Amino acid sequence: MLRIKHEYAGGTAPPSGLPAISPTRGEITLLAAASPFTLPPPHANSPRMAQKKGYEVDSWLARPDPAMAIVLFYGPDRGLVAERAKTFAAKTGLPLDDPFSVVKLGGAEVDRDEGRLLDEARTVPMFSDRRLLWVRNASGQKGLADDIKALTAEPARDAIILIEAGDLKKGTGLRAIVEAAGNAIALPCYADEARDLDTVIDDELRRAGMSMTLDARQALRRNLGGDRLASRGEIEKLVLYAHGRKEIGIEDVDAMSGDVSGASFDAAVDAMLDGKVGDFDISFNRHCQSGGHPFLVLSSAMRQLQAIQVMRGQMESQGRNAASVVAGARPPVFFARRKLVEKTLERWNVEALGRALNRLQTAVLQTRKRPDLSEALARQALLGIAVESARLGQRG
Repeated sequence: MLRIKHEYAGGTAPPSGLPAISPTRGEITLLAAASPFTLPPPHANSPRMAQKKGYEVDSWLARPDPAMAIVLFYGPDRGLVAERAKTFAAKTGLPLDDPFSVVKLGGAEVDRDEGRLLDEARTVPMFSDRRLLWVRNASGQKGLADDIKALTAEPARDAIILIEAGDLKKGTGLRAIVEAAGNAIALPCYADEARDLDTVIDDELRRAGMSMTLDARQALRRNLGGDRLASRGEIEKLVLYAHGRKEIGIEDVDAMSGDVSGASFDAAVDAMLDGKVGDFDISFNRHCQSGGHPFLVLSSAMRQLQAIQVMRGQMESQGRNAASVVAGARPPVFFARRKLVEKTLERWNVEALGRALNRLQTAVLQTRKRPDLSEALARQALLGIAVESARLGQRG
């Protein structure tokens, strides 16, 4: 509701002719029932926003500042960047599956298609009061930085710009532009610390309706690394492994972590990645016939694909080749496996790796529900990925 109240110098009635509002007594009263994320009128010269430290980001994300029409999540933890961006997108209240309300673009796409982001930002929404422009895999693209600079100088009235980026150097490019603007904010995403890992563990346990013993939690925390995406994947695997029980114990964590050095199935996973169907079948049979649990092969394959997905994301967002990404991987890739990992990175893109991981997660759940069919279910899922890898290799 909008109510405008005018008080004139000579009383409440306007004088003849055009109404002259006293600069000292004119008053405009706005009473609006605004949504939590209603965009304010754009102002190019707003005061510079104080940028957030890594430990402050979650607090900001709990109550986003609606004056920030451009939000950049950046940092080396690609999983945390994606997770926080998804949380922010949900906070806008827009239907994320509606292509008229949410436009998803790649950083390379924006860079290649000059003016695309500006055109989208200045398009009047058809079915909502604003739109979300979600840019993923941003890095040092000059075209993207130029568009964002233009939008900080002349803000769009009906658009929120959300950007996911890798690690950006302070004082340069996209990060410098966002940090200098009054209507934009840059939010860093760094590797998880122990306190953050406990939060991730609690989130997954709460979602599954499960609890965990103290010694199991301590052992799991030691096994997790600093990347949010990889950590959440490991916890999800543990939850799937313990499916059907209310509490996860130390024996479950031990069973899950035992696959790190399991040479008996490394050959099966490597053959799957390489698309060597015959070699996979021989190695998988050998593992099962020696008393090995099929779940361990599934778990090891998931671990490998999650690491490869992170590296492939770096290739796509930073424009690097496979050899460069593998050489700089942390933890490092064992020398004897570098060629295989490079070959896999060149065959599979991020989306295809995501589908393969979903297939493995489904197989893990099925093996917990039907342990009598665990070998057949695991073989079917792993063999399907081996066949797909061989097909992608022939295409390349």
